[in-house]
Amino acid sequence: MNRLILLLAILAVGLALLIFNHESGQTFGINNDDFGRLVALGAIAALLSAGILRSRGRLGEGLRLIFIWFLIALALVSVYVYRFELQSVGDRLLAGLMPGRAMVITDSEGQQEVVLHRRLDGQFVADATIDGHEISMLVDTGASSVALTYEDAERIGLDPANLSYTVAVLTANGRALAAPITLSDIAVGPIERRNIRAMVAAEGKLDRSLLGMSFLSTLDFLQMRTDELRLRD
Repeated sequence: MNRLILLLAILAVGLALLIFNHESGQTFGINNDDFGRLVALGAIAALLSAGILRSRGRLGEGLRLIFIWFLIALALVSVYVYRFELQSVGDRLLAGLMPGRAMVITDSEGQQEVVLHRRLDGQFVADATIDGHEISMLVDTGASSVALTYEDAERIGLDPANLSYTVAVLTANGRALAAPITLSDIAVGPIERRNIRAMVAAEGKLDRSLLGMSFLSTLDFLQMRTDELRLRD
């Protein structure tokens, strides 16, 4: 129990210092990543010392306990050192299980990309955030602008009943009227745009909101592969 308290105390103090000095990037003049490794190594050293002192006269039992604690500490160090890689693997798994969830990766040039996985029906869906509200949108390079369904327009706080439906558009349900609007804020993952031209389709005329070219054309990079779509800010 004493060794467990010692381990937790060292890790807690180290974590608190890392959180406190997160913005500066250094703790006691040491890079935060290097300081984190020192904390982990200090915890290992403390556990090994405590195990040796307590196991005098019981060398076999002591060595076994030391080995167990060493494995635990090694696992903690590995999780910390490879935390970004583990996060990336987790994001990939979630993106595969939940098509539409934006997976953010960093390419070889250090630039971030949003990766969307193709659904079973062959389409790409993005979970966009519009004015603080999450909206599931079909990625459509054939749509000239972002288009919202009547229901999604209500969801983000608009009053679609009082909009002016003056623009003729062609939808999957045939020709329809839409109301031009401007979205103050729309984001897909870390890619955020302001004052984006959009439309609201008349009630019952659009089955799903569309992420069209008024947003997609602002991107630096858009690449469609066999099972994934990559977007770069």
